[in-house]
Amino acid sequence: MRITVVGSINLDYVATCASLPRAGETVTGATLARHPGGKGANQALAARKLGADVCMIGRVGDDEMALPATALLEAYGVELGGVVTDADAPTGVALISVDAHGENQITVAAGANHNVMPEQLPARIETPLIVQLELPIETVEAAVGRATEFVCVNLAPAAPVSDAMLRRADLIVVNETEAAFYGDALHHGGGRVVVTKGARGAAMYLRGVEMAWATPPQISAVDAVGAGDAFVGAITVALLEGMEPQDALEFACAAGAVACTRAGAQSSLASRDEVEALLDA
Repeated sequence: MRITVVGSINLDYVATCASLPRAGETVTGATLARHPGGKGANQALAARKLGADVCMIGRVGDDEMALPATALLEAYGVELGGVVTDADAPTGVALISVDAHGENQITVAAGANHNVMPEQLPARIETPLIVQLELPIETVEAAVGRATEFVCVNLAPAAPVSDAMLRRADLIVVNETEAAFYGDALHHGGGRVVVTKGARGAAMYLRGVEMAWATPPQISAVDAVGAGDAFVGAITVALLEGMEPQDALEFACAAGAVACTRAGAQSSLASRDEVEALLDA
């Protein structure tokens, strides 16, 4: 299985603290860590660790953050020939706060990600494709329009997109907030729609009718950063492997659960053996 991911590449700075600050509040006593991230890169690595061959298309800056931002992608064998170094913009950065229960707040400075233009894409994308919305929308829509195989669209963060892209997607993945943003438009096409609901699980729909529902295994959550991206990579791999909707949802929920048990986005992503062990527990 070969998958192309067109998406963001970031370096995450994660402050772990007892509680998340309210507006105007300062919270002290945090510990700071740095991890590679970005929704595109996270989903690429998630799919790779679950057994797919993955090609990443994106952009980083010509700076000291580019190497650590792509280090795990390279270490696990994600193909990076489609990643361009941008001389005019820095590598994207995410500033993340995580509380003692694993909940998080995220602020993203997109940097070079906002310079990924349609001209950087191949004329045709002849493998299954995963996209998200952390790149310019015109680029995401161009990628979907050039795809000839299975297309997974993770509508995160929520933003206006064309009805044509929603209809073209074979799989749409959203959380509850994103589902509310798009409303019934999610269900106008012929593809499947998955709505994730955190610790309560996820549901799969076809033309608005629920096909399957799964809940994640019980775990002790440390950090939910990257769990959604783990889910996207896993549900795509599962469906491409031909799993039935119920089995695919359970597989993806388990991948997301594993990601919650460790700190960081990419450093928390599960291997195939870990997902299957959790399912068998």
